Amino acid sequence: MENILSSHTKEGTAIPRVAFHTLGCKLNFSESATIARDFDNKNYKRVDFDSPAEVYVINTCSVTENADKRLKGLVQKALQQNPKGFIAAIGCYAQLQPEAISNLDGVDLVLGATEKFNLIEYVNDLSKKEETEIHSCEIESANFYKSSYSTSDRTRAFLKVQDGCDYKCTYCTIPQARGVSRSDTLVNVIANAKKIASSGLKEIVLTGVNIGDYGKGEYGNKKHEHTFLELIHSLDDVPFINRIRISSIEPNLLNDEIISFVAKSEHFVPHFHIPLQSGSDRILKSMRRRYLTPLYTQRVGAIKEQMPHACIGVDVIVGYPGETEEDFLTSYRFLADLDISYLHVFTYSERPNTEATTIKEVVPQAIRNKRSKMLRALSVKKRRAFYESQLGKSFTVLFEGENKKGYSTGFTENYVKVRTPWDPKLVNTLQEITLETIDTEGYVRFSIKA
Repeated sequence: MENILSSHTKEGTAIPRVAFHTLGCKLNFSESATIARDFDNKNYKRVDFDSPAEVYVINTCSVTENADKRLKGLVQKALQQNPKGFIAAIGCYAQLQPEAISNLDGVDLVLGATEKFNLIEYVNDLSKKEETEIHSCEIESANFYKSSYSTSDRTRAFLKVQDGCDYKCTYCTIPQARGVSRSDTLVNVIANAKKIASSGLKEIVLTGVNIGDYGKGEYGNKKHEHTFLELIHSLDDVPFINRIRISSIEPNLLNDEIISFVAKSEHFVPHFHIPLQSGSDRILKSMRRRYLTPLYTQRVGAIKEQMPHACIGVDVIVGYPGETEEDFLTSYRFLADLDISYLHVFTYSERPNTEATTIKEVVPQAIRNKRSKMLRALSVKKRRAFYESQLGKSFTVLFEGENKKGYSTGFTENYVKVRTPWDPKLVNTLQEITLETIDTEGYVRFSIKA
């Protein structure tokens, strides 16, 4: 192992190193990248998290209990690399549970929802702290917007367009962790998209907490200045962007105009990720979701009518309090009958200060796990069926930059994952291909069109 630099490296001749690890969503990744650029500007050297560094930054998540537990393991990992390393925990879990994080041995700094963007100002002294320093605002103060985007991936960028949420879903802590719904200005979004395009990346993924609510709080106002439809129209006109992907959008905000626009766009790809959470209307009402299953069915049907080849991903929660066996089977059958492509399955976990924790009918953990396993198996079948339906068709693949066990991998515009023996010349290139067969590990093999 290379020598550990002393804590006074900023004043010495050696260059201090900083390592980032991001938990959770694409939004977190875009913000980590933006915060990391502040360190670049202060002449820090970015290194991998499993390397010795003077500063370790963990951008936390609060969506699942597992993400909370992973934080402790990451702190221990950092200390193994450098026992004197300065460790900062930032982000959603840091906003919600700063005291709990401060009790972890080795954590020097905890920054909440607004303070995280000023991290560089808190790390002038890199010595270990006897007591953890906490800076966590009242969430009502999280009412300003910080533009963010990630270009650390060699092929795609995560572009943040919106933050916070005004919805009151009973199981969710995000409004407590990120505050009210607010948006970047359309001018800033377009400027950031142009920066990304000039960097040579081929794909932009739009991200936020509730991106369909784009335009609210754009200039600090509660009303909408622009709509999500206006946003995607404007982005479609930015030159030198090959692909734009919508990361996730609520079904009640995914209207027919958006679907029709994506169907005709040359840059927006036919891939939608639409949270459902439950296929039982009774549970959806209990969750305080803003739609019922007939609307969801209509949205899927509208997409498939205009884009039969479109990929549709679905978020679903199992084991929500009060979910009976009948509710689960209703949800399972609803998903089995839908023309969707894959599921992201979340096993419900109790989150402090959420309304769902007051529901007395708690689903035993063993039953939650069983239901989760059933839906994950359904997802495998759905993805396989979708891939099979695309065989023999021609698409464009964007190849990624990582050598994965001797293979180059990439995604078609409609999110079919392909692979071929590793070839560095393919990295960040768009290739016209024909999908041929599915291999034993679920990847699609192809031929490149001459």
